[in-house]
Amino acid sequence: MEQLINLVTEKTGISQDQAKGAVDTVMGFLKDKIPGIGGQLDGLLKGDVGSLADMAKDKLGL
Repeated sequence: MEQLINLVTEKTGISQDQAKGAVDTVMGFLKDKIPGIGGQLDGLLKGDVGSLADMAKDKLGL
């Protein structure tokens, strides 16, 4: 998650604390709106893109 916070800080010019708040808000929104994605988003932020790709394949029937 630190990488995403740093990217938001770099792209927007806001502070690290503000960027963390923004990232937390977006993550919470996505988790509320897309059931079952919480673990995959957490994994993605930790660098585990495989779990998110597997979920996408399942949802798309691939």
